[in-house]
Amino acid sequence: MRRTHRAAVMVAVKTHQAHAFLSALDRVPAAVLFYGSDSGLVSERAASLAKRLAERDTPPGEIIRFDDASLEEDPGRIFVELATVPMFCGRKIVRATAGRRVSAQQLAPLVAGGAMSGCLIVEAGNLRPDDALRTLFERSPAAAAVACFPDEARDLEVVMREAFAPGKIEITPDARRLLLTRLGADRALSRAEIEKLALYAHGKGTIETSDVEAAVGDAAELALDRIVMAAASDRKAAALLELDRSIAAGEGAQSIIAALQRHFLRLHRMRASLDAGRSMEDVLRSLRPPPHFKQREGLERQARTWTLAKLNAAVARIAEAAKAARLNATLENTLAEALLLDLARIGTQDLDGRARR
Repeated sequence: MRRTHRAAVMVAVKTHQAHAFLSALDRVPAAVLFYGSDSGLVSERAASLAKRLAERDTPPGEIIRFDDASLEEDPGRIFVELATVPMFCGRKIVRATAGRRVSAQQLAPLVAGGAMSGCLIVEAGNLRPDDALRTLFERSPAAAAVACFPDEARDLEVVMREAFAPGKIEITPDARRLLLTRLGADRALSRAEIEKLALYAHGKGTIETSDVEAAVGDAAELALDRIVMAAASDRKAAALLELDRSIAAGEGAQSIIAALQRHFLRLHRMRASLDAGRSMEDVLRSLRPPPHFKQREGLERQARTWTLAKLNAAVARIAEAAKAARLNATLENTLAEALLLDLARIGTQDLDGRARR
């Protein structure tokens, strides 16, 4: 089993320093915190580091995932895994999601003490400079806190090179500039769009602006689509996650509320037409602008699921939220989140108002 001595360090790694810092495993400490508003980047960096640490041991290390739910019955398991020297595999690499059971108070004996036989990787959201978890990793020996905030152009250039290199694909300067304007602030979503473009251009040799136009949608519009489709499809958790991502990327909550209003008004028109006896195919053909082919199935399902009574309640609630957001701009993020929760409640009610089982 390979062991590497690491000197005690105190490290706060900024977003633009992360790639260089993580590229040399020998200088990466035993405990690393990834935090920031870009949840996709947090997850990507944590997964990549865990995999690389596991693969460099002989035999390979074991990656173990923990969150509050998995630690509920046995809160001390994370300590047992990291303090026990494995007999038949490489080091234990623990990936943990910050929460009630994975907090600064809970992790301090491990991180501050540095007495771990394995490696600890913690994933968290956007933490303030004085947050206890962030402070613990920044100031503790043999630990590091790595910031994961929205990509700058130079960060996305790295993602492009990684995606285009296997197919030996080039991209023209104009196409590159257009692509950068269409990528959002979430690393996972940006990577997905870049990889989709690479697949689209496979065998072509050079990516032109027309290829970007054809393969990559506008990031802001795509993000809004994900929110409204999740909100109308009884996927509350996904809607809230996409809301957080969009706001972190700079999208205004009032724009999100407006997108919800447009979508539910469209559903209202569709349902009214269906109730009047028109066929679903006829209703879908009459929509202007026509829905993207990937959304047709979802729209059809939503129009059948949402009754006019539910849609009347949803449209009224959205109008109320839109007015409140205009009058209280400082509260617009909270109002948008509350709106998504209320839409989920309305969507799961029967006509008599009782919650559906």
